[in-house]
Amino acid sequence: MKNKNVAIVGATGAVGREFVGCLESRGVPLASLKLLASARSAGQKQTFRGQELTIEELKEDSFNGVDIALFSAGSGISRQYAPIAVKAGAVVVDNSSAFRADPAIPLVVPEINAHRLKDHKGIIANPNCAAITTLVPLWPVHQANPVRRLIISTYQAASGGGAALMEELEQSTRAYLDGKPYEPKVVKHPYAFNLFSHNTAIDMATGYNDEESKVIKETKKIFEDDKIAVSATCVRVPVLRAHSVSMTFECERPITPQEVKALLAKAPGVRIVDDWANNYFPMPKDASGQGDVLAGRIRKDLSDPSGKSISMFVAADQLLKGAALNAVQIAELL
Repeated sequence: MKNKNVAIVGATGAVGREFVGCLESRGVPLASLKLLASARSAGQKQTFRGQELTIEELKEDSFNGVDIALFSAGSGISRQYAPIAVKAGAVVVDNSSAFRADPAIPLVVPEINAHRLKDHKGIIANPNCAAITTLVPLWPVHQANPVRRLIISTYQAASGGGAALMEELEQSTRAYLDGKPYEPKVVKHPYAFNLFSHNTAIDMATGYNDEESKVIKETKKIFEDDKIAVSATCVRVPVLRAHSVSMTFECERPITPQEVKALLAKAPGVRIVDDWANNYFPMPKDASGQGDVLAGRIRKDLSDPSGKSISMFVAADQLLKGAALNAVQIAELL
């Protein structure tokens, strides 16, 4: 992105603010940065590298002169404005679900399939946050010993639902501790001291919710392997930020925990946290605010006598590697 004109769409949202933070912390010498949001946010100020930038209203002419546009304003906005940005000459990196399933649009995790960037025709999709968290540590194993089956359960933080859901978790927790009633506004269920199936629609034919279906489909697309059998259970937990995933995967050939640890020890974007003696493993508190996927609890799946299966627990910051950081890494590689 050196000396490029960059725009952020959805600059006042949880991921939009992290876009700004990533660009600042990584020190890329941009030519300019334009912050775009809805009309109600226009005129607000954000600081970037010591300068005060004014939020501008997103309009059809907002992308004149823009080289790279980072989108995180929902799939509806992406479908409407991403083609406009491309027509104006920008390359779009989109954090919504709008384009992920489109076979013509690359779905990219830089540690896994950066080579797909050459296939873009103006739009690049940023994967689902739970998929990124799962696949970054699984990829080095898959390269060495192909994964044939994957079963995951996710523990997804409020940050996955944006700033409004994070605020609801804080407010409902405060009300619970004060003994006061609180009526949920963003989700259907009480959030404080509770967990519930991910708040996306259930497919009445399969019983899987939309989040689970995304992880299943995106795993196959990113790994470029339709033969992988994937099952997912996605759960929202009362954690502010950083998703965790419990996974069990079956490889083509027998594999040991020691082999998995050796592969992860040299894998980009992965940090092993696997202290059996002190019962210390990946946690949201340690994953928050940093860019690696933490991996631990690496052990044999005792239910598989073939020795081909491993169980593992991972955690990553949903707002960073699960969203903003991954998108900025894509933009840097462009």
